[in-house]
Amino acid sequence: MPKSTYFYQECPTCGRKLQVRVEYLGKNVVCQHCRAPFEACDPDSAAYPPSDSGLSLLKRADELLDAVRQRRLHPR
Repeated sequence: MPKSTYFYQECPTCGRKLQVRVEYLGKNVVCQHCRAPFEACDPDSAAYPPSDSGLSLLKRADELLDAVRQRRLHPR
């Protein structure tokens, strides 16, 4: 079974840093600490404005997955 890939996002309500699965990008999630709902979005994705087709989210998810693959191939 492949491991899930995560990114970090701060809860907009309580400010806690959360690990969010890449599969949840663009979807509504709930903070496990304060139970506040919010949309999962990578803060670095500001360069990709939302689109109706969701292609920008898919592109950003691919970039995050590629970055993880590169880190695994070339650990520091």
